[in-house]
Amino acid sequence: MIQAEEFVEAARNLGFQWYAGVPCSFLTPFINYVINDVKLTYISSANEGDALATAAGAAIGGKKAVVMMQNSGLGNAVNPLTSLAYIFRIPLLLICTLRGDPQFQDEPQHELMGQITDKLLETMTVPWEYFPQEAAEIERVLQRAEAYMKQERRPYALIMRKGTVAPHKLVRASIPSRNQEESHNNAVPKNFFIGDKEQRISRSEALARIVELTDSENTVIIATTGYTGRELFASCVTRSVKPEAYRSSHLYMVGSMGCASSLGLGLSLARPDLKVVVIDGDGAALMRMGNFATIGTYGGSNLIHILLDNECHDSTGAQATVSSGISFAKIAEACGYGITLQGDDPLLLDALFAAQINNKPKFGHLKIRPGTLNNLPRPNISPEAVLQRLMTHINSRF
Repeated sequence: MIQAEEFVEAARNLGFQWYAGVPCSFLTPFINYVINDVKLTYISSANEGDALATAAGAAIGGKKAVVMMQNSGLGNAVNPLTSLAYIFRIPLLLICTLRGDPQFQDEPQHELMGQITDKLLETMTVPWEYFPQEAAEIERVLQRAEAYMKQERRPYALIMRKGTVAPHKLVRASIPSRNQEESHNNAVPKNFFIGDKEQRISRSEALARIVELTDSENTVIIATTGYTGRELFASCVTRSVKPEAYRSSHLYMVGSMGCASSLGLGLSLARPDLKVVVIDGDGAALMRMGNFATIGTYGGSNLIHILLDNECHDSTGAQATVSSGISFAKIAEACGYGITLQGDDPLLLDALFAAQINNKPKFGHLKIRPGTLNNLPRPNISPEAVLQRLMTHINSRF
């Protein structure tokens, strides 16, 4: 058995100071130790996939990050592990507990996952080893993980067995304090409605306006998967600069549906000097709505979350979503965003960027019409190259 301090401090010596996760009783000593240290960061995520995407955003911003989860939640992280961390080549240290360990009696719901945790990681090409159970093993384990992540720029996993870490008491508040009354007063949704569905702007028109409203030098635009990312790539830049100068500040999420907002949260926290604009879709937002609460709790004023809502899964055949009856702005308000706007008038975008708020994220829910550009291209460079271009632009590295 080791002390939480022994592992966390050894990891800190290698530069790991940023943690995101979902609790497991095996992980409690680590979570408590990290929360107790004001120089370390811990983000309590709504699910394991969001935790991984948030940590990935922090890594893009130059922070070496650790993701902690129970193996029963590993399934929630399969999508961002395979279609975000793998294809973009983002190194993350993953600590996954082994509930359902055949060596111990455990609850029946953990039985199957306990048998396949190692195989599941291997199937996703995530190398793993057991979490160190003796202090003398810690440095060697971390060195192996560090060497792999440095060479391959992909996740490395440590599987933690029961009884590995001694208890550690929590002495600080586990969640940052927010003035809820002030948040709700400022965030009451403001309406920008034309009211005529036929007059709604297209996605490409909305994207063009968002680009016009941003300064590529200090702003990152993250576009959700599907037509949004592809149209952002294809967008016509009207300013008197080369389009490539703007594209270097763009990230197209070609997979990991629903994770754009959690990735943006991680990047915005790691790099408070940047403005991070997340362009979401209704289908993606519905898929991982729990991240609204995480953004409202941890997000700052440098994060702008825009939801372009055409009430359908446009890129898969325009199947309807349930968004026609949903007020995402009221959800964002309830979750603690500082400013929330909603409507179908494109002036909403101008108002959103112009709005001033201290230390809280901004949210805009803009209704648009379905459909996309004729002969819509796909990005002509790989996801890895897109990310490296962005990281060069913001002067960041793994």
